[in-house]
Amino acid sequence: MEIAVTIVAALIMVIGLVGVFVPIVPGLGLLWVTALVHGFVVGWTSFGITIMVILTLITAASVVVGIVVPRNAAADSGVAFSSQVLMFVGAIIGFFAIPYFGLPIGALVGVLIAEYLDKGDWTAARESTVATAKGFGISALIQFAMGFVMVGLWSIWAIVALT
Repeated sequence: MEIAVTIVAALIMVIGLVGVFVPIVPGLGLLWVTALVHGFVVGWTSFGITIMVILTLITAASVVVGIVVPRNAAADSGVAFSSQVLMFVGAIIGFFAIPYFGLPIGALVGVLIAEYLDKGDWTAARESTVATAKGFGISALIQFAMGFVMVGLWSIWAIVALT
C-alpha cells in the first residue's frame, strides 16, 4: 500500500510542478499538501517531520517570491506605488472574474490602466506592463526551482520511508 501511495503522490507532485506555470493547478501548494498527506499515510518519523518543516518554509517563501518579485520588477521599471496597488486590486478582481488565468491578467491590466492614468501615455504604460510581466515570469522560474527542490526533498523522504 505504501508503494502505491508513494507512486500516486509522485504523480501529483509532477502535476504540482506543472502548476507553477499553469494557473489551473495550485502549484507548490499542491506539492505541500501531497507531502503532508504522504506523511500521514506512511507515518511520521523525525526525518519526515524535518523534511515537512523544510517544505513548509519553502512553500511560504514561494508565496513571498510570487508577490515580491513582480512588485520589485514593477518598481524598478518606474511603476508608481499607486499603480502597484491597482496591480494587486486587478489581480484579485481577475482571480474571481476570469477562471484559471485571471490573476496575472488582472494584475497586468491593472498596471496598464493605472500607468496610463498616471502618465497619460500608452507607450510608457505598455513598457511598465511588460516589465511587470517579466517579473511574473522570473517569479514563476524561481518558484519552479523551489518546487523542484521540494520534489527532490520529498523523494528522499519517500525513499527513506519505503526502506
